[in-house]
Amino acid sequence: MKAFVGVTDFDWFTCLSAITGLDEVNFWQPSGKSRFQSLKPGEPFLFKLHSPRNFVVGGGFFAHSTILPVSLAWSAFGGKNGASSLEEMRKRIERYRRSRQAVEDYNIGCILLEQPFFFYQNDWISVPEDWFPNIVRGKTYDTATGIGKRLWENVIDRLSRQTRVPNEITAIREGGRYGSPIIITPRLGQGSFRIIVTDTYERRCAITGERTLPALEAAHIKPFTDSGPNSVRNGILLRSDIHRLFDTGYVTVTRDYRFDVSRRIKEEFENGRDYYAMHGRTVRTPVNAALRPEQNFIKWHNENVFRG
Repeated sequence: MKAFVGVTDFDWFTCLSAITGLDEVNFWQPSGKSRFQSLKPGEPFLFKLHSPRNFVVGGGFFAHSTILPVSLAWSAFGGKNGASSLEEMRKRIERYRRSRQAVEDYNIGCILLEQPFFFYQNDWISVPEDWFPNIVRGKTYDTATGIGKRLWENVIDRLSRQTRVPNEITAIREGGRYGSPIIITPRLGQGSFRIIVTDTYERRCAITGERTLPALEAAHIKPFTDSGPNSVRNGILLRSDIHRLFDTGYVTVTRDYRFDVSRRIKEEFENGRDYYAMHGRTVRTPVNAALRPEQNFIKWHNENVFRG
């Protein structure tokens, strides 16, 4: 298993470590030129503060990396970006970009991390002995051998002192103490669900093919409030108006992935011509069959939400 030690600032760490019950964070990068590709989903991403605070101070579990407009990153994660407002976040980004305050909705790199953990200062870990001062973004380690193994053992030791940790961290902790390091399947937070579904559908509405990003929304097929998970297979990317109709039962997706429009739209609103024109249309689903909507969730929506 690999681990990545990423460099971050003290303000980001301080803001997030003060929030209890965090399920996800966005480890953003000021430059939106390339995606992070050093880890597989479930592998640990550790936080190292900028010099002179040369310590590893926490971490999380990698779920996804992407390039997003800064407004969408804020909309999806809010304070989980490690800032109190979009304005504060932009000021920090622009400081690192060494640019004047901008008005455009520029892109930033986003590394989505689940089940984050933060160490108290007396548990901070000194940087590995092979860490060089000129490392700007971070460094990858193999947790099974050498320096990487010692680093991971130190992380496990700190986690063993924490009592209130998610089940995923407990599994990592026990695996590290009693056997080989293990990779978990990260449990997605709401923001990560939204962004991963958006990218899985290649930023196009599954019904209309609409590409205007601000008009697209990641819909739960089975709502989160009804125990529907934040899973890609329980998600579908829809244009905002279709999302509202989907949530209120005026449209659905059939088990053979076709768009079904309820007669109730015409009966109740004496309208709906544009939607009826799409009735029976094949729904655009991910090429990877393992990421397509789960049949049980579709069946649930057909039987419990759709108005027929």
